[in-house]
Amino acid sequence: MTEPDPEPYVKLHRDGSVWARGFMAGDDMEGYWEWFRLDGTLMRSGTFDRGRQVGVWTTYDKTGAPHKETRFPE
Repeated sequence: MTEPDPEPYVKLHRDGSVWARGFMAGDDMEGYWEWFRLDGTLMRSGTFDRGRQVGVWTTYDKTGAPHKETRFPE
């Protein structure tokens, strides 16, 4: 069975602003994803491989500047 091609995906906050965006392959998060605060600043970003966090994930402070990096196995 072949895996589905990743499709763009956007999840919204209740006010309609973007909460998260990335790609879904079937039911799994795939590729690069970003999460945002209600004010639109970037909160976290990282990469998924078939729903599993991989590589370096970055957490951003309230101004959107990188604050912390977390490394996940590839």
